[in-house]
This record gives sequence, structure tokens and C-alpha cells, in this order.
Amino acid sequence: MKRSEYAREIIRDFLIIFASIIIIITVLRQIYMPDLAFDLISIYTIMGFSLLGALTGMILYTPNEVSERAMRVRIVLHFVLLETLLIALASLIGVVASVSAALLLALQIAVVYVIVRLLSYEKDKKEAARINERLKAARQEVRE
Repeated sequence: MKRSEYAREIIRDFLIIFASIIIIITVLRQIYMPDLAFDLISIYTIMGFSLLGALTGMILYTPNEVSERAMRVRIVLHFVLLETLLIALASLIGVVASVSAALLLALQIAVVYVIVRLLSYEKDKKEAARINERLKAARQEVRE
């Protein structure tokens, strides 16, 4: 994968993460704290966390092919690093002040992570299907 393609993936992941967080927080605030509005600092904080989350995706980048097992290990390491980093940052800036708040944040991070992984999986699946179609067409041309 070229660096420009990887940069586009990081930007796409950032936007997916940011949108997912905004949607989740909006729904949760409507249920539990309907009078609480988003302030500009909250939006910037969410943007920062989203960017940090997208940038940690560099752990998954490799210029060479890796085995499926090695990629799974990278995904687990990425998830653990992301959880640790974001919860530590949240407690450092005062967003998380209790264990229950940290656990709720960990759950929210996990939900967003699953959403991003599922969307990435669907994209990869479509790309693999497109490549397979090209290979079939190339084989067909060789046979004729």
C-alpha cells in the first residue's frame, strides 16, 4: 500500500471514529443528560481523541505481507494500546475521574473500535472481490 493510500485510510478512520463518537455521545446524552449541550472544548477534545485513535492505526501498517496470525496479534496490541492511551489521556485531562467513568469510556472505545474494524473489513472484502474479478477476467483473456 502506498503512503498516500495509507494517509487516506488514516483520514477516513479519523472521520469514522469522530462521527461514531459524536453519535454515541449524542444518543447517551439524550437518554441520560438531555439538558447537557456540546461545547467547543468537548468537540476539540473528541477531535483530538479521534486523531490519536486514527494515528495509532500505524501499528497495523506494514509495507510487506504478514501472516493472518501476525495481523491478529497487531490488532490485539493496537486495541490494548488504544484503550490504555485514551483512558490515560482522559484521566490526565480530567475527563475521567472515577473507575466507573473509566470503565464506561473503555466500553465506548471498544464499541467505536468494533465499528471501525467492521467498516474496514467490509471495504477490504469489496476490494478483494474486485481483485478476484480482475483475475478471472485476465485468466479468461489468456484462455482465449
